[in-house]
Amino acid sequence: MDRTLRLKVIDACGMTCTFCHNEGTPVVADNLGQAPGEMTAAGRSGRVSIYLGTNGAKFLPATVAPDSSLAATLEMLRNALHVDELHLTGGEPTLHPKLSEIVALGVRAGYKVCATSNGENGARALPACGEAGLDRVNFSIFGTTATELAQVQHGKYANIGRAERKIQALQDAIRVAIAHGIGASANIVVPDITHVPRVHRLLTEYVPGISVRLLNSLDDGERSIDAIHKLLGELKARPIGISVTAGASGWRTAYRLPSGRVVYFKQIRPVRLPQTCAGCRFNNGTDCEEGYYGVRLYRDREGTFQVGVCIQRMDLCLPVEEFVRSELLEEIRALRETEFRKLAAKYGAEGE
Repeated sequence: MDRTLRLKVIDACGMTCTFCHNEGTPVVADNLGQAPGEMTAAGRSGRVSIYLGTNGAKFLPATVAPDSSLAATLEMLRNALHVDELHLTGGEPTLHPKLSEIVALGVRAGYKVCATSNGENGARALPACGEAGLDRVNFSIFGTTATELAQVQHGKYANIGRAERKIQALQDAIRVAIAHGIGASANIVVPDITHVPRVHRLLTEYVPGISVRLLNSLDDGERSIDAIHKLLGELKARPIGISVTAGASGWRTAYRLPSGRVVYFKQIRPVRLPQTCAGCRFNNGTDCEEGYYGVRLYRDREGTFQVGVCIQRMDLCLPVEEFVRSELLEEIRALRETEFRKLAAKYGAEGE
């Protein structure tokens, strides 16, 4: 059952991935001083927020502080949603100057704390985070060479020296995480078939010892999914299991390679909130790209914590105090229970 809360701790990021949804929010550096209807999805920074043009986002995210307000909010949502895993996102979480304090606060609030990171500041930030109780980091890996990294970056990464520094920083971050007892896994996005050779090299040369998840690019649709199937065929991968989480759209298929190594293909299944999604203009087989993925938490620049349920419909965000009293909260809890019963009946006791 889905018990994860995603917290966007910072918007800053030193990468410019062309498929970035930025947790649904505008890129702050490109939109300071702009009214909601005037905010841009792609500005001078080179970063993008792929859904901004249509998702109705009305606020800029702020850097989250490890203060009493955050502690109270995490406790409120833990009790209301029965969540017990806090997943830190961004932007790039390792750029947060007090990341270890946020980790410690999350642990004290009763959460297992994890993060997604491109590793650009991980070597400096992760040792303290490990001491604070960080359980796992999902490292986003985009290339083994500067040329490969440039394939999925804005043109500014034509600067080969800069791209090489980013790759070295990621390698250092993975090494430091493992050395400090933090679980490490690799997220590899495969936008289309031109990236298949890159992933072959990643698997054989770059991440031989950590868990690997292949992710399709939401912005590239079926092209991305077809590319991953092509890759798995070339790897002679054999499916050995499926992991489905009740009440969230993400699911994984485990594949065993001839070497014995296991890789995972993470996909999206058509999970919808019965009332909230029913009349949505994106609720069809092509436009709804993520479905109901789970609950996200943001802090806006006025200091209000906002709860979101869809990166394509940021207009659905509610202040946390309003959310915990809303019918939306009850809808989420009911969906999880209904899904759990259905999945348990279909898959047996192994359903999550």
